[in-house]
Amino acid sequence: MTDTNAESKLGQVSRLDALTDKDLKKVIAKGKPVHIPSGWSLMWEGAAADKAYLIVDGQVSVRHGGEEIAVLGPGDLIGEMSIVNQKLRSASVVTITDVEALHYDRDRLARRMDEVPAFGAAVKATSQDRA
Repeated sequence: MTDTNAESKLGQVSRLDALTDKDLKKVIAKGKPVHIPSGWSLMWEGAAADKAYLIVDGQVSVRHGGEEIAVLGPGDLIGEMSIVNQKLRSASVVTITDVEALHYDRDRLARRMDEVPAFGAAVKATSQDRA
């Protein structure tokens, strides 16, 4: 995945539309591009929060108590709720398709939220929407 590919896909996502091109580039540049195969468990309900992912391409299943509660895709951030709220994971996340994403550890996500206020607002809004 190239930064240009991520920019073109994420630049079309409404949740991130408050970010300027420059801000979006900052957010992308600080994420570690990862490829996650289909059927992979990214997060486990009840586990400690140490990472978040911004999906660039592909879909994931969010599960609570073993039951699917959401399907997320490009532009969706996963794992942010537990980091923002400083709680254990409230759901498990499994890839439905191969996924291209940007990986952020807890500190990197917090720094991006502080350095790019529009991204911080989007992350907090996402967390509140899902609470």
